[in-house]
Amino acid sequence: MSPVLFLLTIKEVHYHHLWKLIRIWAKGLIYGMGFRLKFQFDEQIDPEKSYMFCPNHGSFMDPFVLIASSKNPIVFVGKKELVKIPIFGFFYRRIVIMVDRSSPKSRKRVYEMAKKRLQNGTSIAIFPEGLVPTEDVVLAPFKNGAFSLAIEYQIPIVPQVYYDCKRFFSWDFFKGRPGVFRIRQHPFIETKGLSESDLENLKETVFSTIHTDLLADEKYMKDTNRKLQ
Repeated sequence: MSPVLFLLTIKEVHYHHLWKLIRIWAKGLIYGMGFRLKFQFDEQIDPEKSYMFCPNHGSFMDPFVLIASSKNPIVFVGKKELVKIPIFGFFYRRIVIMVDRSSPKSRKRVYEMAKKRLQNGTSIAIFPEGLVPTEDVVLAPFKNGAFSLAIEYQIPIVPQVYYDCKRFFSWDFFKGRPGVFRIRQHPFIETKGLSESDLENLKETVFSTIHTDLLADEKYMKDTNRKLQ
């Protein structure tokens, strides 16, 4: 796929076509590994609007599940460390908005890049935990980035809950099996009229939405011994 990917990443105007290719790749990967997808959409995406997608993060499969869940193009904000991966890192640099959390200059660049992408009718995705938590943690504390960006550009937040990615494709080498990935897309949380002073309340609302849902899922809680945070 590399030659095609290279051509489609030369100009940002081709991103909508690139997204279709990435979705085919993501679905091929998911189904080829023996997984299936089961979606519950409490609210549907408006193809004319931009959104901030905020899923919980527990597995390497999470980004592929998010890609498969949306026909509308999404740009990820991701860690710069992944650039070091051979081949993948080359295209990652050209597609993803990279961030170095230790650099104020890098964080400012994220805002500038996000604004440019949103003007093209694209949505943004950030895993708000900022990391993959250990096996016994239900949901790690959220970082501010996703909520600050959503308020800055007045776009709705889309909380997504991935119940099974960690269960079936854990970072633990000795765990994992084929199965059905259940995904719930909660009703959107509006940010219109909010300011930076509302950031903590907004972050807590999204955290509570995802956290409560995970705690209520018997399969998720039973599969491993998780801390009830």
